[in-house]
Amino acid sequence: MKKLVLAVLATAVLAGCKTSPTGRTQIALYSDQQMSEMGAASFADMKKNQPINKDAKTNAYVNCIAEKVVAVLPKEYASQNWEVVVFEDESANAFALPGGYIGVHTGLLKIATNQDQLATVLGHEVGHVIAEHSNERVSQSSILDTGMQLGSAALEMGNIQYRNEIMQGLGLGAQYGVVLPFSRSHESEADEIGLDLMAEAGFNPEESVTLWQNMSAAGSGTTPEFLSTHPAPSSRIKDLQAQMSKALSEQSTAKAQGKNPQCKL
Repeated sequence: MKKLVLAVLATAVLAGCKTSPTGRTQIALYSDQQMSEMGAASFADMKKNQPINKDAKTNAYVNCIAEKVVAVLPKEYASQNWEVVVFEDESANAFALPGGYIGVHTGLLKIATNQDQLATVLGHEVGHVIAEHSNERVSQSSILDTGMQLGSAALEMGNIQYRNEIMQGLGLGAQYGVVLPFSRSHESEADEIGLDLMAEAGFNPEESVTLWQNMSAAGSGTTPEFLSTHPAPSSRIKDLQAQMSKALSEQSTAKAQGKNPQCKL
């Protein structure tokens, strides 16, 4: 029986091999429909259990930036009807989920102090989606669990037994151990994709560096990098600066095409 399970898993892994937007080999075992259902269920869960900001000006500002970033996504993602929700939460955080969902915490607006900095974060989070990082995480959880139980449970989401695993797989939770290095590679890849997206939308990519300087000053860099699912701010800044010339060129092209975001809070 054990050999049969391993054989099934090996076949699934081979069938699920893909290439990320940056050329990295990845394992994505679930269909787009399955991932969208996970995203929809998780987002509904969060809206039910977390307070939502109702300030019209704040929501208009966040939606303005999100719309500009979504507009430059690959067609299959840009055509989705993205739902954007601002949650009342003091943590400097945001997320995007498969199926077209974006959440922004009010605490992030104290760190990302202008449209370009917030576009950096939203580009990064949407980058996770188009690079199918959630699919990789859920797939990895299934493989580590050696039974693929998450698949059926994720489709139902009524099975609370696997709720935490699904939320973690979607990038809404942290897990120490084997998953950490994998998650850091996702974060670095999303940084690269996000920088391109925000520049292609006409936002100033140089503000991405300022954002992470703000994050570092706010204390987000106090956790040692080897114990974090995210690269240290200093590492992110170094990588972003290495890509800045290309990003500035992309922004220049966007400006020439009339993309000149004017989102104000």
